[in-house]
Amino acid sequence: MMQPAGPPAAAKENEFCAILDFGAQYAQLIARRVRESRVYSEILPSSVPASALRARKLRGIILSGGPCGVYEDRAPAFDPQIFRLGVPVLGICYGMQLGCQVLGGDVQPAKAREYGPTSLEIEAKGDPLFEGIGDRLQVWMSHGDSVVRIGERFRVLARTQNTPLAVVRSEEGAFYGLQFHPEVSHTRDDGKLIRNFLYKVCGFSGDWRIEDYVAGAVQEIRARTKGARVVCALSGGVDSSVVALLVHRAIGDRLTCIFIDNGLLRRGERGQVRALFESRFHLDFRCVDAGDRFLEALAGVEDPEEKRKRIGRRFIEEFRAVAEEIPGAHFLAQGTLYPDVIESVAAHGGPTATIKSHHNVGGLPAELGFELIEPLRLLFKDEVRRLGKSLGLPEEVIARQPFPGPGLAVRILGPVTRERLELLRSADAIIQEEVRQWSDYARIWQSFGVLLPIRTVGVQGDQRTYDNVLALRVVDSTDGMTADWIYLPHEMLRRISSRIVNEVPGINRVVLDISSKPPSTIEWE
Repeated sequence: MMQPAGPPAAAKENEFCAILDFGAQYAQLIARRVRESRVYSEILPSSVPASALRARKLRGIILSGGPCGVYEDRAPAFDPQIFRLGVPVLGICYGMQLGCQVLGGDVQPAKAREYGPTSLEIEAKGDPLFEGIGDRLQVWMSHGDSVVRIGERFRVLARTQNTPLAVVRSEEGAFYGLQFHPEVSHTRDDGKLIRNFLYKVCGFSGDWRIEDYVAGAVQEIRARTKGARVVCALSGGVDSSVVALLVHRAIGDRLTCIFIDNGLLRRGERGQVRALFESRFHLDFRCVDAGDRFLEALAGVEDPEEKRKRIGRRFIEEFRAVAEEIPGAHFLAQGTLYPDVIESVAAHGGPTATIKSHHNVGGLPAELGFELIEPLRLLFKDEVRRLGKSLGLPEEVIARQPFPGPGLAVRILGPVTRERLELLRSADAIIQEEVRQWSDYARIWQSFGVLLPIRTVGVQGDQRTYDNVLALRVVDSTDGMTADWIYLPHEMLRRISSRIVNEVPGINRVVLDISSKPPSTIEWE
């Protein structure tokens, strides 16, 4: 059984809401909604024992949804002793069904499944869970099973046309069950149900502030390193930048930041990172110009996975060469975030419960024998951005769009050459310049071009051309797990296309990618 690692020092004093995960696709979203309500939460395996939770400043528990039926032989369960911890429990979808079953109810396949928006009729309007919510509420359903019988000491609080037991509560208020998903934006309550559970039912005070995280994290880093040196693989993105400043605040000159210029960066990126961390923040900054060696490693490679592997191996070699010149370096600081941890751990502590390698440092700890420092490992991206603001990072870094670890190599379909890199780099500079002028620029999660492995006929200056095609990709997302394409204003699309084909010799056609994730991914490779 996998045991929770416990909170970082920065969160040990906060009131705590435990989210037990049964394999839900929305578990991360539940945790984010709780954090957004100024309540500290963590996602834990459903098998976590009640005794481990008792040691925390626990005020409430949420049971997530999941893909199984509670009546299946190998369906994930939880320690029923959590009902004896003296804190309210909220069950969502599968969590409701399992909680009701444990407390004497019965669950069966539904006669009429419900998927999508559904109208909820609220019967117990005086219940604290529904404070500020009217008689009816549009909710989001996604279930094929239903609770058909509840225990003797239960009340029905709300129903839908197909689900008579849509919201239930034990008489003493220790357990609430919701058959729908209050964590998704399709449930039109503006987050009131989760906030009401936290504040009106559980009695949280709202003591979680990401700004308070700094002091505890600094204390933890100092205690852990004990005078040793720390190296940080700095990419210039928001995650590694926040890690660098946080560690520097803790240990000062004992931090060395290593920036590997792999030749696959966007235009001017190396100079911007150097100016920020070397000149403005005065960090020990080591820059390695390794572009030629990365290009040699990529020569003739078309397969995207092989590209990533070769880039990862080359990165390790370059990093090792610098790290070996730093005496007393025992720790590696990296920007692993909570989604990285969650996605790599089995929902209920199964055999696949291993942490994946961070894509920007490709296995460095195992290769070089460093001990890891991951001060952001229990934070979400929006929390990291707020943390960066409190540390003094400029807005252009805080709001920086995510950039793949392998850089432009995975935005060039087919072989990566110096010439094709320069084509894409020039087109990308135009895209970034134009979208930054848009009044809704903050809405964009990522905007970039993809150089396709095809050529098309064109006419430029009354002459026939046979040149490259660029795909324009602009998406809106919250955390990268799902994304929708953004249709930029017609005039902006016209300018981007016109500038690229006129200012970048070698590209004569621009096409627009209008795919969402899922089924597509954000990046093409």
